[in-house]
Order: sequence, then structure tokens, then C-alpha cells
Amino acid sequence: MLAWYDAHARSLPWRAPPGSPPPDPYRVWLSEVMLQQTQVAAVIPYFEMFTTRWPDFAALAAADDAEVMSAWAGLGYYARARNLLAAARVVAREHAGRLPGDEAALRKLPGFGAYTAAAVAAIAFGQRAVVVDGNVERVVARLFALADPLPGAKATLRMLVDSITPDTRPGDFAQAMMDLGATICTPRSPKCLLCPLADRCDARAEGAPESYPFKAKKAARPVRHATFFWLEREGQVLLVRRPPRGLLGGMRGLPTGPWAAAPPQLEEAPVETDWTLRNASIRHVFTHFELHATLATATLGRHIDAIEGEWWPIARLDEAGLPRLFAKAVEAMESVA
Repeated sequence: MLAWYDAHARSLPWRAPPGSPPPDPYRVWLSEVMLQQTQVAAVIPYFEMFTTRWPDFAALAAADDAEVMSAWAGLGYYARARNLLAAARVVAREHAGRLPGDEAALRKLPGFGAYTAAAVAAIAFGQRAVVVDGNVERVVARLFALADPLPGAKATLRMLVDSITPDTRPGDFAQAMMDLGATICTPRSPKCLLCPLADRCDARAEGAPESYPFKAKKAARPVRHATFFWLEREGQVLLVRRPPRGLLGGMRGLPTGPWAAAPPQLEEAPVETDWTLRNASIRHVFTHFELHATLATATLGRHIDAIEGEWWPIARLDEAGLPRLFAKAVEAMESVA
């Protein structure tokens, strides 16, 4: 694997070349957080923007929460951004701006689960650690033809990864396994003829590597319903800041009513006025449920001070840092305008 990685490693802005000293731990950590459930191509511009604006733990720790959340807009899974800030502040306050190099100590920081702590320990500090992401799970499930379905097989997969993880260059090995899964041992149509592990792969020997890993059937996601309120005044639209905790915490968005089992219509509208329910459907999939929303629109002809929120120029909504859910609402509004 290491020989293959030396020849085929992907060039990524957070990586050091194969065999080189470990890269800056800050950049490794930031990339690993951004890459959780997000494609490399989507992460690169965000990573470059973040490291330009906030090049180290001290700079990020001192950043304004709203600025960081707005900069994160579009990457999704916004709890990652909140944990990013929380961890940076702990590192700046309690560790003199330096990440601890021990996997167990890393686990104590906000947002550091088993995977992130292991990846940072291996890649940034050269520690032997068992690094298991989705790509590694797929490679190892095929390598050993593991018949147990995910997610129940995760403990067994971790044990198998542990059994093949070397003491030498553990960071390069972890990244080699990730690259193999991302570029060769892909979910569909794996390129077995190019794989350095092909001769040792039990799933290939069976003739059906793409059938691994087995996955337990997922339960259907429940559906919730919501109304998004588009309130205009003199070329501006009302935006609100969502509560700091919970889904899309701290992000700007349109006012919404409750997210309920049935369409809430005009419940919890931000102001009493003549609302029009539009024939526009907004759908967005979260991890544990699917949201179906519609638009209610109104235009104020007078100034009302009691409305909470901020009036944002409609022509500059692309600067508001709206998460994808509310960007979809803007697109829906454009289609009905």
C-alpha cells in the first residue's frame, strides 16, 4: 500500500507529499472536519478560504461566530462548524494554540470522535492509529469478504483495519487506504485490475467485489412539513438568525413556522398581514428526516419596528451566507416571482 501511495497519492492542499514530515496539524484537523460526509471537490475551495482568513487556531478561536457560520454556508452539517469553533477555542485557551498529539487527548476536544482523533493522530503526528472512514470500510470489507452487514459490522471492521495497520508511516497508510477507496475500490465498478491489493482480495476472488460491504436495509425517513415566510419591504427581505443550537444553528434564514407532521400553513408567521401561500415546493433531506416546505409571501407597505430579524437587500442575498435549505427557498421564490 505504501509503495502504491508513493506513486499514486492524490495532491491535496492539506497534505504533505508521501514520506515527508507530517503537515501542519491545524490544516489536517480542518480538512478532516470539512471532509466528513462531504466530497473532496466541494471541500477544497472552503479549505483554502478558511486557511486564508483564519490560518491557525488562534485566529479561528478569535473569529466571530456569525462570520464562521456564514463562511461555512453550503458545506452542510452545520454542527461541524460549531464544534470547529469550540475546539479551536479550547486549543487556544488550554493548549497554547497547539493540538495535543495524543489520540486519547484529542478525543476530549469538541467534535473529535473516534475517526477524527485517529486520523489527526496518524496524519499530523505520525502515531499508529486505527483510521476507519467510509472508504476504508469498503476496502477492508472487500479485502476480507466480510459478510456481516453495516452498521453492525463496524467493530469487526475496525479490528480488521487494526490487523493491517503498520507501525511505519501510519499517516501515509491511512491516506493510502482512503485514496484507494476513493479512486480504485469505488462503490460501483471497482477498478480491480489497477488495485495493489487485488491478489489478496477475497471479494474479488469470489467474483463480486461490488456486492461488498453488505448494508442493513435503512428505515424510511420520516417527513416533516414547514412554511417559509418571504416578507418583503422596499427591495429587502426579512432574514432571521436561527437559534445557536439545533439544526442550522446560528445561520441566517427565512422565518419559518413549526416543522410539523402536517403542513402548518401560516402558523407562527412573523407578522400579521395578507400572506399568499405559493404553489412552490421545497424539499431538503437531513440525516434523520426529510423536510417538505412551501412558501408564503407578503409585502409590507409600511415600517414595522417590532419585527425581529434583519432586512437584507434581495439583490445581495448571495452575500447572506444562507445554508442550502434556504438557498433553495430563494430559488423557489425566483421561479414564482
